[in-house]
Amino acid sequence: MERKLIFLDIDGTLTEAGKNVPPASALEAIRKARAAGHLVALCSGRNYGMLSPLLVYPFDGIIGSAGGYIELGGKVIYSCPMTAQQQARAMKCFADNGCFITIEGKMGSYVDPGLRQFLRSRAAATGNSEMLRWREQLETSLNIRPLSEYDGEPIYKIIFMCPSVENLTLPRRELEAEFQFCVQEPDPAGLINGELINRQFNKGTAVRRMAEAAGIPMDDTIGFGDSMNDLEMIETVACGVCMGNGSPTLKAHADWVCPAVSEDGLAKAFEHLGLTT
Repeated sequence: MERKLIFLDIDGTLTEAGKNVPPASALEAIRKARAAGHLVALCSGRNYGMLSPLLVYPFDGIIGSAGGYIELGGKVIYSCPMTAQQQARAMKCFADNGCFITIEGKMGSYVDPGLRQFLRSRAAATGNSEMLRWREQLETSLNIRPLSEYDGEPIYKIIFMCPSVENLTLPRRELEAEFQFCVQEPDPAGLINGELINRQFNKGTAVRRMAEAAGIPMDDTIGFGDSMNDLEMIETVACGVCMGNGSPTLKAHADWVCPAVSEDGLAKAFEHLGLTT
């Protein structure tokens, strides 16, 4: 088999969402794939700070901030934070239109203090506290700090959450020429989650940048993901695989659907694709 370059999303793919410890089966599959001569890289929406707990495990490359930051063999090959003017305009636009945000630099992530209160009031009104519990767990496990602690580091990406898609009408009008709005499928009550990503990069362009730097043809690339922020990666690699726990829409774009992360999906997929021998 030709040497492959394998890209792994983290949350919902390599690990269960918000967690930092992959299944033992996935780690063993990655070890075997690397021993067979393949390269394995993380390809995540997380910034470097949030994905760094996973760097206790050996990876050949890192794509962070949805393609805005790339390392290969320990060397930075791409870095594209927002300009100060872009950041200020985007933050103001979201605040003026009832959207709660988390801003992400290379190392730090900082959340709007109103988000948790919004989710608490929503939980009280609907009787469904699942989103609140998930968010509180996420902030703890990924060390997301209050916006008041933001130290001015350059920002690569903004996560937004809002009550309905109508809250995005004016932000889209103001920002969409420079930024892509990657909107996840609404939760059952209509709550909107998404990411604001600079049009200069995405996971797809990052895959191409790393493959070129590694000297590996695109025909020898494989990508694993689970949500719509993996779409560009899935469409760019030669073989795009969606996890069984993934988005139905992403599954429709993938070349193959493997078992869920909780069912040793990566290990089974690596074996199926002949990456471990």
